[in-house]
Amino acid sequence: MAEARNDSRQGGSGLLASAIGGALIGAAGLGWWLLSEAERRRQALRQHRSLSLSRLQEGSRDGELGDHRPLLDSELQHKVKELNRAIEDVRRQLECLSPED
Repeated sequence: MAEARNDSRQGGSGLLASAIGGALIGAAGLGWWLLSEAERRRQALRQHRSLSLSRLQEGSRDGELGDHRPLLDSELQHKVKELNRAIEDVRRQLECLSPED
């Protein structure tokens, strides 16, 4: 009977040690992940800032803040017509390549 109690205590302490070990490993993994995410966000923010700064510098060299004006309706219609013509040309070329049934 005493041996059964010793085995039970040893099993319980082994289980407790495993649980504590698992908790420590889990906490370490979570900490590592949180740190890596924070570093990733810092790098993304740094990249975004440098990209914005380079765009501003390029705009100041041109005398204005870049060429970001929206297309006028007439320009947009012209582009759409050009695209439609190009699509039609490709369709005709594909029809010429495909074998007739």
